[in-house]
Amino acid sequence: MENKGDIFVISGPSGAGKTTICQLLLKGVKNLVFSVSYTTRPPRPNERDGVDYFFISEDDFRSMIYKGEFLEWAKVYGHYYGTSVSFVKEALEKGKDVLLDIDVKGANNVKRLFAQAVLIFILPPSLEALRQRLFQRKTDTEDIIEKRLKFAKEEIKNCKSFDYIVINKDIKHALSETLAIITATKARRDKKWPYVKKTFHL
Repeated sequence: MENKGDIFVISGPSGAGKTTICQLLLKGVKNLVFSVSYTTRPPRPNERDGVDYFFISEDDFRSMIYKGEFLEWAKVYGHYYGTSVSFVKEALEKGKDVLLDIDVKGANNVKRLFAQAVLIFILPPSLEALRQRLFQRKTDTEDIIEKRLKFAKEEIKNCKSFDYIVINKDIKHALSETLAIITATKARRDKKWPYVKKTFHL
C-alpha cells in the first residue's frame, strides 16, 4: 500500500525568512508541492498570480468561504488569506507532501483537521534583527512595519504550540534544520512500515 503524503506548515512573523526557506525547500525536496494561498491583497512587484498567490477580489473570497472551499482562512492587515482544501486533499491522496506558508491561527486550524501535520515556526534571532530585515525589504511603510513588529510579538507567544522552532540567524543553517525535520518525518515508523511489511513479507 502506497504511503499518503505529509503536510508541512511553515509559520512565523513577516520578515523571519519563511518565503525564502519555502522556495529553497521546493527546489531541493523531491515530492514536495506548494499550496498556493488565495489572497485579496494586491500583488507586490515581484509576485506572480498563481505562483506566489492567487490574487482575487474580496467578493470572490467571501464566496469561497461560503462554499467551504478553504481548509483555513484569516484576515490579516485588512486582507484575506486562505488555503484551498481541494488542492491539499488531492495532493495528499496522490502521495505528495504539501508545504503551507500560513499564519499561526491557520497552522493550528490545519493541525486540528490533520493531526499528523508538522508545524514549523521560523523565528528571527531577535526583534531588532526582524526590524532591520523589514526595513531592508523596502516593501512597507514605517507605520506598517511597526504594526508588523507589534503583531510579531503576539505570534511569537504562540510558537509554543508548534512541533518545531527554527531560529533563522543564518539561512543555510535554518534550511538545514528544516530539511532535517522533513527527513525525520519521512523516516517515522508508520511511514516506513508498509514498505517493511511488503518487502519482508511480515
